[in-house]
Amino acid sequence: MTMNGPVRQVPLVLQVSEQFRAQIESGAWPRGTRIPGENQLASELGVSRGTVREALRSLSLTGLLEPRVGDGTYVRATNEITGVLVRDELSASLTDVLDARAGIEAAAARLAAQHAGSADLTPLADALEARAAALAADDLDAFVIADTDFHRGVVAASRNPLLLRLYDALAEVLAASIQQTATIPEDHRILDAHLDVLEAIRAGDPEAASQASYALIESVKAAGSGQ
Repeated sequence: MTMNGPVRQVPLVLQVSEQFRAQIESGAWPRGTRIPGENQLASELGVSRGTVREALRSLSLTGLLEPRVGDGTYVRATNEITGVLVRDELSASLTDVLDARAGIEAAAARLAAQHAGSADLTPLADALEARAAALAADDLDAFVIADTDFHRGVVAASRNPLLLRLYDALAEVLAASIQQTATIPEDHRILDAHLDVLEAIRAGDPEAASQASYALIESVKAAGSGQ
C-alpha cells in the first residue's frame, strides 16, 4: 500500500481518514476485501493506533467500511451514497430502482440530445453493437456489460458532470437492476427502445430522447411482467 504521510495543518484523524478514503476510491482497497489491521496502518503512517481507530470509525459511520468483530474491517462501499444505502439497509424494489433509473436517464438523454457530439455518440453505437454481438453469441455476461456501458454512456453524453457523478455513485444498485432484468433472447421492444434513444440523441431532439428513455424502462418493466 502506498500512502503519503499525513500533513499537519489539519486534524490528524481527518488526514488519515482522507487517505483511507483515497485507498477505497482508487480501488487499492477493493469493495468486499479486508483492509490491513490497525497496527499495520498505524506503523505505515507513523501515527498512533488510536488515531487510526478513529479514522476507521468515521468511515464506518458513512458506510464505506464495515467492522466485523473478530475478523477485521472490510470495504463495504466505494462512495458515501452507496454506503448509506447499504448501511441503512434501504429496501428498494426492482420497480423502485427502475423508476429511479428512468428519472436519471431521461434527464441525461434530454441533455445529451442538446449537447452530445460525435465523440459522445460513438461509444453508444459501439455499446449497441456489443449488445448485439453478445445476444448472437448467447453470452449473458457480455450482454450485461454492454448494456451497462450503453446506459452510462447516455449519462456521460449529457456532459453534466454532476449527473454522471450521481449515476456512478448509484452504479452498484443500477447495475444490479440490469443484471436482474437482462435476458437472452431479448424482447424486441427493449432492443427497439435502445435504438430509439440513440436515434433521438443523434437527431438532436431533446423531447424525443427523454420520451424514448422513459419508454425504454417501461419496456423493461413490461417484458419482466410478461405483458
